[in-house]
Amino acid sequence: MTDTTNAAGLTGNVLFYTQPEPITAEQHGSLGVNPVDRPYAFMAKSHLVPLTVTEFAPAALSYPVIFVGESKQPVAVMGLADGENFFVEPSGAVRGDCYIPAYARRYPFVFANDQEQGRMILCIDRGASFITEGGQVPLFENGQPSAYVNGAMEFCNNFEQERQRTESFVALLTELDLFDTREAVFTPRDQNGAPGQPQKLAEYVAVSEDKLKALSPEKLAELRDNGALGQIYAHLTSLLGWDRLIAMAFQRASGAPAGNA
Repeated sequence: MTDTTNAAGLTGNVLFYTQPEPITAEQHGSLGVNPVDRPYAFMAKSHLVPLTVTEFAPAALSYPVIFVGESKQPVAVMGLADGENFFVEPSGAVRGDCYIPAYARRYPFVFANDQEQGRMILCIDRGASFITEGGQVPLFENGQPSAYVNGAMEFCNNFEQERQRTESFVALLTELDLFDTREAVFTPRDQNGAPGQPQKLAEYVAVSEDKLKALSPEKLAELRDNGALGQIYAHLTSLLGWDRLIAMAFQRASGAPAGNA
């Protein structure tokens, strides 16, 4: 169940949100949203942005898609260190050739879990710079949520469904013991092209191709029929993107303008 009313017992901290509040006509009736030129500048704060499973294929064209943490949350890797995002320029502009995860596109709205009432509450990040008194696009009209807020509610509802589908996908892969720990390694070369000492860039969780191949034909057919196999291969293909990240790291370090790395 979802709602836009205030409630106690909201839990959880959410990446990118500094001041999430349950949205109500009483608290936010006079607020609105002003259009901004750099709506996703906030992504520069993180090198990892969460993904849902249905985003693996489009995200794979831009980033490595890996799994992190105990929950094995799928994420897009946008940089090689915390607070470093190669796809967001210092101006706040996002590269035009990259996929923007739904996690970022839903901002400044987000669902919060009201454990006491057993429901999800629509919240807005009051800390967002483009949320202001008398903003051009109102949050409420005649005391009722505006079309903008209703659209955000629908988007967040869809996102929540995809989030649950992602949890089921991860649970299935965990049950089949398909995950393995891998390393992203960079081998520098000197001016003559001779390889140097390999350097570990990251340790992460990914699907093991060997474990996948070892599954029975029946289990592989099941993964194919439920769509999971396609998502797995999108994830595996995305891992080629580590080389692109390395190239972008050198590009940024050299001060060269962003290009199609």
